[in-house]
Amino acid sequence: MKSADGGICAVKGVKAWGIKSGKMGLGVIVAEGNAAGMFTRNRVIAAPLVVTKEHLQKHGRLSALIVNSGNANAFTGEQGIVDAREMACMLADELSIDSEHVAVASTGVIGRRLDTKWICSNLSGVVASLRADHEGSHAVARSIMTTDTTMKEIAIELNSGIRIGAIAKGAGMIEPNMGTMLCFAYTDAKMPTELLHECLTKAVDKSFNMVVVDGDTSTNDMVLLTATGGSGIQPLTTDFQQGLDHVLIELGKMIAADGEGATRLIEANVTGALSDEDARLAAKAIVRSPLVKSAVFGKDPNWGRVTAAVGYSGAEVDQHKLSLAFSDGRDTIQLVISGKIPGMSDDGLSILRKIMGGTKVNIIVDLGLGMSSATAWGCDLTYDYVRINAEYTT
Repeated sequence: MKSADGGICAVKGVKAWGIKSGKMGLGVIVAEGNAAGMFTRNRVIAAPLVVTKEHLQKHGRLSALIVNSGNANAFTGEQGIVDAREMACMLADELSIDSEHVAVASTGVIGRRLDTKWICSNLSGVVASLRADHEGSHAVARSIMTTDTTMKEIAIELNSGIRIGAIAKGAGMIEPNMGTMLCFAYTDAKMPTELLHECLTKAVDKSFNMVVVDGDTSTNDMVLLTATGGSGIQPLTTDFQQGLDHVLIELGKMIAADGEGATRLIEANVTGALSDEDARLAAKAIVRSPLVKSAVFGKDPNWGRVTAAVGYSGAEVDQHKLSLAFSDGRDTIQLVISGKIPGMSDDGLSILRKIMGGTKVNIIVDLGLGMSSATAWGCDLTYDYVRINAEYTT
């Protein structure tokens, strides 16, 4: 595979545009095709997800998506459902399509009624500006940002010639458990809905479900995948899966690196687990731990916090077989070897300080019990995370 320019608009059959005005944003993506989605497991589920799930379950296809930022339309009761359906109908009227072929997404503050008048007054201008180039992708990616500091876009082309492009948003209230994060992915491959859902489920499990910023699962988590068929190519499932995995993993890393107030990306690699589930539990416990995250922020190689997190993760652990190292991708310092603490030279201490001072810290754990492995991504916990979330609605 190779990278492609244009974000979601690198995919044949996709047009997009969006606007941002203060905390309010509005975006539209037009793309006809078979579609699949994954949604939050939070028991408090936002109205747009209810409506979008209904549309997907009924038709298995989408023609367009409308998304707003600044208001989550969550915990808004029956009125929230009415407002979400109204969003779908507004876009359907603009495009002369069936409203049940429209996906609806929202992100922002929970518990406040949606300003449908603002959406209505701005929608025609957004639709009139739809573009099938990188500017269109940039515009809609920008429109869905809330506390994000960077746009999150990616596109690739597989050896077969098909393309996969996606945008995402997310910086806080992040522990996707589906599947506040949104991801809209598109491909010009020819694929049936059932296969799209199967591939999406596997990719989300390897990517977004292995990302933790703060341990909070949003009410609005949504990942959608639409296949326009514009390439006319039906790829090998294994090739498509590899490409989709790559796209969503890269977006997951972007979300972790852009965590609210974050200064460092944390990657936790766990090997030697008895099962895949044990490996996942241990890896996510490391990047979820406030103590580990605080230590990384302080450039403090307090590896004992890592072993404690692994120990309470729920994974099978034998402390006499556990090994642990810190790395920056170039240099690696072994801190525990099969339950024993090796000596540390002055050169080793110097390298360790360099590792902890970098923008990415790899935490490598070998449980020494089996053959299963997993990787999770997170970020450090900073003073700014508290400030951002203390001031979010004020």
